[in-house]
Amino acid sequence: MGDIQKHVLAERALAVARHCIASRYAGAAFAYIAGSIMRGEGTVLSDIDLVVVFPSLERAWRESFTEDGFPVEAFVHDPQTLAHYLHQDADSGYPIMANMVATGCIVGSDIDSARVIQAKAASMLAAGPKPPAGADYDMLRYQVTDLADDLRGARPPEEVAAIAALLYQKLADLILLGRGAWSGRGKWAPRLMKELDMQLAAEFDAAFRLAAAGDGARFLALADRELALHGGRYFEGFKQDAPLGARDLG
Repeated sequence: MGDIQKHVLAERALAVARHCIASRYAGAAFAYIAGSIMRGEGTVLSDIDLVVVFPSLERAWRESFTEDGFPVEAFVHDPQTLAHYLHQDADSGYPIMANMVATGCIVGSDIDSARVIQAKAASMLAAGPKPPAGADYDMLRYQVTDLADDLRGARPPEEVAAIAALLYQKLADLILLGRGAWSGRGKWAPRLMKELDMQLAAEFDAAFRLAAAGDGARFLALADRELALHGGRYFEGFKQDAPLGARDLG
């Protein structure tokens, strides 16, 4: 798709989003229209991301629907629920909501409030994630160790591919978060890795492709090298307590 076509698609998506907000979310104070289409990177199959903010709601929600041929993912909030999820992004290392708010096109009546929240989201993204630590970090190291150990033995190619598929996200998280970069799920993991280090991203991709074809040696070596930066394999001494309420009293 050429630049002109992408521009036309973005303009059409913006018009559809504005109509959707006015008709479906009447009373909203403002909204952020985001997604690959709005960045000029979308295709006819790309969806529109909406973060819609009302002055006050009983609870936030998300919903998916089609509007004039466009798939729409809507996240509906008030300022307090939106702040909760922005803080959750900062804690998790996956800035999904923050990215939509920081990069979205603002529409609505309360533009000033929208800009204040957008600036906070942009500052949060610029600051980067919290350094990995605590129980979540221990769990991530353990999961990478456990899956890497599964690759060590002689296994059928289909089992190697299945293990590698599970290891992909965990190892990407350890690589990105361990270097002070935000992480992302699905398509965002390879994108963010390229932004971080093109050579490392290429090595990761090549090793994973081999593992997906049944040869896990290079992917295992990459996992071991990454674990070494975090104190090595983490198996001995790992412990996770169950929640106190995890019992059936019936």
